[in-house]
Amino acid sequence: MNRSLLKSIMNTNGRPSDRTPAAEYTIDSPFVAGLLAEQHPDLAHLPLVAVDAGWDNAMYRLGDYLAVRLPRRSVAAPLIVHEQNWLPLLADGLTLPVPVPYRTGTSTGSYPWRWSVVPWLRGVCADQDEPVPSEAPALAAFLRSLHTPAPGNAPANPARGVPLQQRAASVETRMHRLSHTTELITPQVTQIWNEALRAPLDVAPTWLHGDLHSRNVLVEHGIISGIIDWGDITSGDCATDLSSIWMLFSDSLAHHDALAAYGNVSEATIKRARGWAVLFGVILLDTGLIDNPRNAAIGERILRRAVL
Repeated sequence: MNRSLLKSIMNTNGRPSDRTPAAEYTIDSPFVAGLLAEQHPDLAHLPLVAVDAGWDNAMYRLGDYLAVRLPRRSVAAPLIVHEQNWLPLLADGLTLPVPVPYRTGTSTGSYPWRWSVVPWLRGVCADQDEPVPSEAPALAAFLRSLHTPAPGNAPANPARGVPLQQRAASVETRMHRLSHTTELITPQVTQIWNEALRAPLDVAPTWLHGDLHSRNVLVEHGIISGIIDWGDITSGDCATDLSSIWMLFSDSLAHHDALAAYGNVSEATIKRARGWAVLFGVILLDTGLIDNPRNAAIGERILRRAVL
C-alpha cells in the first residue's frame, strides 16, 4: 500500500518551522496493522490504539504489554536506529526501566524507515504526575548508572552534550523573543544562562540520554517508573542530563538531594546543568506557544524551577 509523501513545514527563510512538523508519511492504525501483519504476523492480532505523535515519532499501544514506535519524518529515522543499536547494550546497567526494542521492523515499499516494537512501560509522563521529592536520589542513581564512558562510535548529536556556547545564538534569539511576549526571562534566568556559558567544561564525555524533560520520564503514583524516547542518545557533557534535576522537581531540597546522591559534581557542572535547564525551558516554551500548549506549560515550569 503506497502512502503519499507530504512536504515538511518550512518557513519563508527555508529553515524548519517552529511549528510541530508535519508527518512526511501518513501513519494510522490500519497502516501500522498492515506493517505488523507483514513483518510480525504473530503480533498482528493484538489490539492497536494510537497513543501519541510527537515531533519525530508516532506511538501505538499494542495489546497490554507492547507498543509500536515509528518515525514520522526522515530526520527521525536515524534516531530510532540509535535506539535499536544501543539500548540493548546499555539497559542491563541502568537502574530504571527503558524500552529496549522487543522486535524491529524494516523498510518496505510503503514505508521507508526502520521501526520498533517496544515494551509498554507503566506510568504517565512526569508533566502529568510530578515525581515526589524523595525520588531525587533514584533519578541521581539512574543518571550515575548511565553516565559511563561511551565508545568512539557512539552516535554524534550536534544539539546535545555540546558546549553551550554552540547553542547560544539560537537560544538567545528565543530568549529575546520571549522577553517581549512573557515575563519568564527574568534577570535570574538570564544570570543563570550567562554563568553557564562562562562555566568551564571540566568533565570527560559520557553516555547521555540527551532529552530528559518531563515528557520523556514516566511516573506512577509519584515514583519514577521509566525513561523513554532515547532518540537523542549520544556522548558528551553530563550536565545536559543533570538538567533534569530542575526540569522534574519543583522542590529545591530535591535538587540538593539529587546532586548529593549523584556525587562529585563540580560547581562548574552545576552551572552548566542549570544552563541546560534554561535551554530546554526556552525552547519548549518558545515553540510550544506556537501550537503546543502542553510543551509551553512544561517550558514555563522549567524556567520557574531553574531559579530555585
